[in-house]
Amino acid sequence: MLVEFNLAKSDLISWLAAFSVGVLLGGNVAHSELPPLVPRELLFGSPTNSKNNPRISPNGKYLAYIAPAPDSLVYNVWLQSNGKQDDRVITQEKKRPVYACFWQPDSEHILYYRDGDGDENTHIYQVDIRTQNTRDLTPFVGVQAELVALNPNIPDEMLVAMNWENRKCHDVYRLNLKSGAMELDTRNPGDVWEWTADNRNQVRAAKVITPDGGTEIRVRASPKAKWRSFQTWGPDECSGTVQGGVWAFTPNNKGVWIISSVGANTNRLMEFDVASGKGKVIAQDPNYDVYMVQVNPTRYSLDAVAFYRERLDWTLLDKRLEEDYRILKTTCQGELRVWSRDLADTKWIVAHITDNRVNCYYLYDRATRKADLVFSNSPDMLKYTFSHRQPISFTARDGLVIHGYLTLPVGVEPKKLPMILRVHGGPESRDGWAFDWYAQWLANRGYAVLQINFRGSTGYGKSFHNAGDREWGGKMLDDLIDGKRWAVEQGYADPKRVAIMGHSYGGYAALAGLAFTPDEFVCGVDESGPANLITLLQSTPEYWAPTLGELKKHIGDWEKDTDSLKARSPAHHANRIKAPLFVVQGANDPYVKQAESDQIVQAVRQNGTPVQYLLFPDEGHAIERPENDMKCRAAEEVFLAKYLGGRLEPASEKEKCDDLMK
Repeated sequence: MLVEFNLAKSDLISWLAAFSVGVLLGGNVAHSELPPLVPRELLFGSPTNSKNNPRISPNGKYLAYIAPAPDSLVYNVWLQSNGKQDDRVITQEKKRPVYACFWQPDSEHILYYRDGDGDENTHIYQVDIRTQNTRDLTPFVGVQAELVALNPNIPDEMLVAMNWENRKCHDVYRLNLKSGAMELDTRNPGDVWEWTADNRNQVRAAKVITPDGGTEIRVRASPKAKWRSFQTWGPDECSGTVQGGVWAFTPNNKGVWIISSVGANTNRLMEFDVASGKGKVIAQDPNYDVYMVQVNPTRYSLDAVAFYRERLDWTLLDKRLEEDYRILKTTCQGELRVWSRDLADTKWIVAHITDNRVNCYYLYDRATRKADLVFSNSPDMLKYTFSHRQPISFTARDGLVIHGYLTLPVGVEPKKLPMILRVHGGPESRDGWAFDWYAQWLANRGYAVLQINFRGSTGYGKSFHNAGDREWGGKMLDDLIDGKRWAVEQGYADPKRVAIMGHSYGGYAALAGLAFTPDEFVCGVDESGPANLITLLQSTPEYWAPTLGELKKHIGDWEKDTDSLKARSPAHHANRIKAPLFVVQGANDPYVKQAESDQIVQAVRQNGTPVQYLLFPDEGHAIERPENDMKCRAAEEVFLAKYLGGRLEPASEKEKCDDLMK
């Protein structure tokens, strides 16, 4: 076979190194047909030209975005004048990266979040774009701050929720953005999980997770009025911390838009009159939940609603936007999201999202109907070839239809490939069609990547979601195994070379797969996954107190269901794990404590099964520092190549992590 090469010298060296390593490892991936290795530095590090999360200023004059600082390579906030190449970094974070920022209404300050070494106690910082002076607006040790409302018509104040007085729940404070003065606005009675302000910055709606795992929506007519129960639905509706609830108030503040599945199988967008309680359906789909709602930032009217089917699909609710969306869809054949907009609503930052290319962001001028490229996430990534993500579905053993995505490596015949079953976290979440950095990384190394939206995932209605209740390690695992077997039957995967890996719930699924179906996988990777459901539930953060009813519904009651929880806890069945295991943990993880990983590692090692344990002392539930992320992925590459036969990029000096292995 003739293979035409048109590679830069550095790419050719990387390719040859990877090819030789793959041959030495004895894998039968056709490395000579795979595209060049994509460097981990581009995928997980801090490449100097990577840019993310652009936000246009309210006055339309500036663009803020996130990129590595030139001195530290830590992600910081950058500023650019529209139409000029005057980019400059305006924050000075040296350790913890900034991944998101948002503008104050005055267009003179930018706000951003940062926590301490992964403890999730986020503080809100303010930086002056002219002087670069930065101050912590919520400087309280051990306190978590969350934005409730920032209203362009009230530019000098912000509503913030904090567990300052009571670590178990968040009260709402009114913060003066000029003086920094703060006063208590709304006290939490102890059970409110989420607050919603109206369009005058008055807290008038609250979401409560009831003791049985259901939802109660409370409203009040004014800040001085008493709260009253407005809507209540049981635990079998689409409810809880990530589904259902108040999206926003209507423009006149007399109504609320609520996401609810009451009266239907899927979450619908409903409008309710606050005084009478009368409601109507605004948008719905019989098979898919409402995924996102776009509200005009100054008129407070509904623009559009999105459903995530195989891909993200928008339904316009404001006909004045039809021409804008028509033009933007001709620019991008993928998913479209209005990322940011100025207050005049004349300039939009639009994200164009595809499955095999990093996100590209455009500045769209509504007057001229012209969209100009601002930047892509990582320009250096555009020269590499990435894989398409194929939507798939199969029927589980009990007849339930399961959806997911299959990413196949480019350049090789998709038959009997080494495969990785990568399981999403949550589990109240779902995988989608958009560019997936982890799937693309693994596919580039020669693996097929299967991602399954197993029962209990969100997006497919309440029947599908409820089918996952108390099925951790049960039918949720069955779905994963059925998906793996489907890939084998279709000829994509070599049944003797399949690994399972994931983060958070996905890490638990990896442990459960190795413990409860020990003959299905050749190895597994657990990233921050709970090993013992009893100790997991007994050690939740204090501020999860309002959600305990939901946890009991979905996972189990740690006081009443001890036997069931033990039966579904990999730590209690570690003697069955015989496949090699790789464990990643952040020492400061507030959700899945280090003790979860410690106990499974110790138990598995007692059986003589090989375990690698990578412990980061300066991380929490997710690996956020790019230098740590690269160390983690480099070590995982070696592990996966050893047992699956894929190719790898040799670790650089800065990626070596022997001192972190426990």
